[in-house]
Amino acid sequence: MHSFYIPELVDSDTTQKLSDEESLHACKVLRLQSGVKIRVFNGKGLSAIAEIDFIHPKNTSIIISEKPYFEELKYELHIAIAPTKMNERMEWFVEKATEIGATTITFINCHNSERKQINIERFRRIALAAVKQSQRLNLPLINDLTSFQSFCELHKDGFIAHCYNQEKIAFSQIETITNATILIGPEGDFSKEEVDLALKYGYKGLSLGSNRLRTETAGIVAVTQFMQHILN
Repeated sequence: MHSFYIPELVDSDTTQKLSDEESLHACKVLRLQSGVKIRVFNGKGLSAIAEIDFIHPKNTSIIISEKPYFEELKYELHIAIAPTKMNERMEWFVEKATEIGATTITFINCHNSERKQINIERFRRIALAAVKQSQRLNLPLINDLTSFQSFCELHKDGFIAHCYNQEKIAFSQIETITNATILIGPEGDFSKEEVDLALKYGYKGLSLGSNRLRTETAGIVAVTQFMQHILN
């Protein structure tokens, strides 16, 4: 069953309309017809089964055919990651991190960062496509590029994955955690000053294993290990 994003969807709706973009996709790409059942969701946990009433490339209307379902999100996983020089690697990260379960992704500008500008709207479109593909009901928040220091000041008490010979903890050593902010550095790692600053703001060193990982790989390992931890 095809999924369509309606951010305005509420549980009292009996009818709704697809956006121009979603209408075009349903009509011209998927070639759906009136009477076809689809799944609609608002990206905040609410989903419903609907039937296409009228289909048009710019104005598709639907009828909610089954009682909407709400899925409460029982965890929060915020990944703050330095964008890589090759944009395709970050696009891959956003797609896979969304599929696995990240709830927020923020891009951070670090001392060793190789990319200082990003196309945030493209990352948001990739996240939306990944949510539809994976049948998630919650669309992750994708935040624009911010400085490392500003991020640490705003989001205290998390984890920082780095390669320095300092005390670090693994998720397997933590008894219970349902909310986490994890910092992932650029190629070449965080600077020592950045690690010290994060520790000052309550962050703990995080071990992702003994191998030295690329930025996007470290991000995926962090998401996967956190999700495994809360599901066990």
